[in-house]
Amino acid sequence: MKLLIADDEPLARQRLAALVSELGGHVVAGEAGNGREAVERAEALGVDVVLLDISMPVMDGLEAAHHLASLRAPPAVVFCTAYDQHALAAFEAAAVDYLVKPVRKERLAEALERARRHRSAQQLPVLPGAGERRRSHLSARLRGSLRLIPVEDIRYLQAEEKYVVVHHSRGEDLIEESLKSLELEFADRFIRIHRNCLVAADEFAELRRGNDGQVRAILRNDSAALEVSRRCLPALRERLKHL
Repeated sequence: MKLLIADDEPLARQRLAALVSELGGHVVAGEAGNGREAVERAEALGVDVVLLDISMPVMDGLEAAHHLASLRAPPAVVFCTAYDQHALAAFEAAAVDYLVKPVRKERLAEALERARRHRSAQQLPVLPGAGERRRSHLSARLRGSLRLIPVEDIRYLQAEEKYVVVHHSRGEDLIEESLKSLELEFADRFIRIHRNCLVAADEFAELRRGNDGQVRAILRNDSAALEVSRRCLPALRERLKHL
């Protein structure tokens, strides 16, 4: 796995890098001296794991962990800190392990194995019959009651603050799920056209470029003309060729 070591103390970074080298099987792709650098370098380098200190300048490790979790390919986070009072907050930030300095080689090996399993679970496609069955409905709360929305009726999904708006044949509903998790679960049904939007593959009528140069997706059963980001456009065009 590719690792990033984030600690504001150079000696601490050196010691962790030496331990990783002794263990073998992994490569330290980069280092960072504060939380903001950790997020920026993790994204730029595409690392699998971040060994992250908590008490750092500019941005602390706990805030950095929340930003790391929002990346398109979030790395596993292992906290390495001199204090144990942050353990609960660390796991609330979705850390896979929490190591107290001085870090022992055996504990680092255990943490990296947990991180490896975590990454493997992230990368496995969610398919019917593999693990849990893929859902046929999404559930939304409406004035205290539960509304079930058939996935086959969904036209597109749009992220809006902490919710996802489900646009379907009977209207709209809000659900408290992440767009990323929905994309992973229904990878064969929905196509990402923007960082905040997934569209059902069978809803595409055409891609239309406007006078402003912006490409928009025109849907078969909805009047919405949805913006397609430059980043998503090449993959979208390639995917539509095979529908």
